[in-house]
Amino acid sequence: MGREDQIIESRIKKVEDLRKVKTKDKVSVAGRVIIKRDLGKISFATLQDSSGRIQLVSQQDETPSKKFEFFKKYIDSGDFIGVEGIMLRTKTGELSILIKNIELLTKSILPLPEKYHGLVDDEEKLRKRYLDILMNLEIRELFIKKQKFWQTIRSFLLDKGFLEVETPVLETSAGGAAATPFKTHHNALDIDVYLRISMGELWQKKLMVAGYGKTFEIGRQFRNEGMDMEHLQDYTQMEFYLAYASYKDGMKLVEEMYKKVAKEVLNTLKFETHGYKVDLGKKWEIYEYDKLIKKHTGVDIWKTSESEIKKKLDQLKVEYDPKMKKWRLVDSLWKYCRKKLSGPGFLIGQPVEITPLAKRDSKDLRKVEQFQVIIAGTELGNGYSELNDPIDQDERLKKQMEMKKAGDSESMDHDKGFVEALKYGMPPTCGFGVSERLFSYLVNRPIRETVIFPLLKPEGIEENKKEKIKL
Repeated sequence: MGREDQIIESRIKKVEDLRKVKTKDKVSVAGRVIIKRDLGKISFATLQDSSGRIQLVSQQDETPSKKFEFFKKYIDSGDFIGVEGIMLRTKTGELSILIKNIELLTKSILPLPEKYHGLVDDEEKLRKRYLDILMNLEIRELFIKKQKFWQTIRSFLLDKGFLEVETPVLETSAGGAAATPFKTHHNALDIDVYLRISMGELWQKKLMVAGYGKTFEIGRQFRNEGMDMEHLQDYTQMEFYLAYASYKDGMKLVEEMYKKVAKEVLNTLKFETHGYKVDLGKKWEIYEYDKLIKKHTGVDIWKTSESEIKKKLDQLKVEYDPKMKKWRLVDSLWKYCRKKLSGPGFLIGQPVEITPLAKRDSKDLRKVEQFQVIIAGTELGNGYSELNDPIDQDERLKKQMEMKKAGDSESMDHDKGFVEALKYGMPPTCGFGVSERLFSYLVNRPIRETVIFPLLKPEGIEENKKEKIKL
């Protein structure tokens, strides 16, 4: 097209801004043609940009003849175009732009998915997420909400005086959580390293030793474990650490934060998710670990044996690894009970064997000062009064190593550097972590669907495997 035909970029408006423009005003806009309908002397198209959609009208005798013919013959759905025109309302009352000038910006070679059916196959939707987002405005809005979710958490903590930090993604030992890590080799240092399984838990505690009073980090972490509706292998997590605070202080802060997040993302504290009705505005319950298990299964976790727990799990038809030791089995019982709770509430009183990094409860040394957020039958956040006794911490990590040698892949490594840091003194501290699982529950979707580009097997991998077997 000639120079005189070019749409001047500085005059281009977003679609959302055109809603405020008066009819008969001249406007410029650019975007992608999503749908096109040719009715002979008049053609309609839906133009989409990052802010929304608007109808275009190309009409014989109203649109310059060269532009009318160009739009009719050469513009297809999928094309990016720039348009100048006049705002009007059609006979049906739809706000539209009567095309006066048009410029082809990018030609689409492959056709877009069909208007009404779009991408039907769930796997294809995830694999070709760019098309799913393009054709489905609900999916487009989903990831805008997700950005708002993390921004609200970040702003909330910054407003409370927390310092945002970055800690290592590659670590020489997998610490800070009970999980199976991804392992790789660092060529330059010639050492094996792990992708972190927590959001810098041990590092942030060292920052408490260093004198910072409030820190947090939002980033990616990795666990080489199963994939289901609630779990992924790499995902975004936030952890904060608050000095001179206990788990009770943490519960108050977390409740305030969750209400703020729900209000910003959903504009309400009431929502339905995964078959549960939730109201974050009502009083949050306190659930006691041992009492809840006793209530729903009849098992006294302090007096039972491994064989008795396995028998009960079999009765309840709960799957478990027969190699599990007592406290892992007990936690399987708890997860069965958890599904019966709609929340919102906090689970407290977990056994010390399950949480090796939490401070013991001074009123009952069998338990720790831990709190887990329970909403819609699942855990959506975990925190505790951090263990700052280096002697106790050293002993617990040694027991974790014994469990690891016995075959428990989720047990923690013994981080001697962390224990040494504790010997210099760490103030009473509350730590808390929440992952993007919370967002998936707020929007009532499996977590993989809330990841903008989830990890998938390469196309054809199963067929390739079959071919190798034949050979």
